[in-house]
Amino acid sequence: MTSAETAFQITVQPSGRAFEAQAGETILSAAIRGGVGMPYGCKDGACGSCKCKKLSGSVVHGEHQQKALSTEEEEAGFVLTCCAQPLTDVVLESRQVTDESAYPIKKLPVRVAALTRASHDVMQVRLQLPAADTFRYHAGQYIEFILRDGARRAYSMANAPHTQQGAPGVELHIRHMPGGRFTDHVFNAMKEKEILRVEGPFGSFFLREDSDKPMVFLASGTGFAPIKALIEHMQHKGITRPATLYWGGRRPADLYMDGWIRERLAALPNLRYVPVVSDALPEDGWTGRTGFVHQAVMEDIADLSGYQVYACGAPIVVDSARAAYSAERGLPPDEFYADAFTSEADKHGG
Repeated sequence: MTSAETAFQITVQPSGRAFEAQAGETILSAAIRGGVGMPYGCKDGACGSCKCKKLSGSVVHGEHQQKALSTEEEEAGFVLTCCAQPLTDVVLESRQVTDESAYPIKKLPVRVAALTRASHDVMQVRLQLPAADTFRYHAGQYIEFILRDGARRAYSMANAPHTQQGAPGVELHIRHMPGGRFTDHVFNAMKEKEILRVEGPFGSFFLREDSDKPMVFLASGTGFAPIKALIEHMQHKGITRPATLYWGGRRPADLYMDGWIRERLAALPNLRYVPVVSDALPEDGWTGRTGFVHQAVMEDIADLSGYQVYACGAPIVVDSARAAYSAERGLPPDEFYADAFTSEADKHGG
């Protein structure tokens, strides 16, 4: 057997699910190809969402950031599945593996159906999906735009799957990054009826419905998008678990769908909402909570050991919350579900 034909068996405990990875293929790519849903975020060695414990076997890691996997963690047997290639059969431990997350990943043409300014730097983009093509996803997952040169941009879907029943389409919340090639296009040149290509769904950020634990939804900026989808899904399914949304922005205007949330509170009596602003100016007239959004959770909840946390937004917020909630508030690490947005600058360390 030549090296090109070599395949290694990857087994994930405690689920016992197994799949084959080819030599030179990352474990995550092989899992996706094999229909095994493993946790991941950026797929680029930048966020650490796919980190899990290696119980046996040998891997080699491609380029990745220290914050995603430190040398000490690697020596302790942790791997990043998005950039780890197997050298032998491998057994991993990952409690977030699920059959449900493995909806088929598709490449689709989409048409820009509507562009709506949600704030000075956030655009709501509604994409029309092909009517003949069923696109299935979990509330909380994301899609990637495939640009003409092959570059990709990932955005979470802000609407729950059931909302497609009337008109197949997805809603995205895109923040303007001045000088960013794609977001400059969205804000300055994109027109309705424009055709784009997307691929998805991706990500392991979705509601674990086999639990009755109370939940904290933690969002910063446009990290609210997948949380909005989770809230819509909860309302549609009649899920009554207690949930508190902590949404952080620099200025009050960054909480660009504040009114939408407040309307939902009447229909969802077990949902609470805590808006947090870090850099309000006097003219904002802000009288609500101030400071960093992940710290507001710690001020309110002394013991997170019986909770699930769903966090999405800037990597600094997600990483800070992950570390502090586990070390200082007793949150079990496998009850922290995260999607960290990594920009092109984040991914390449600058």
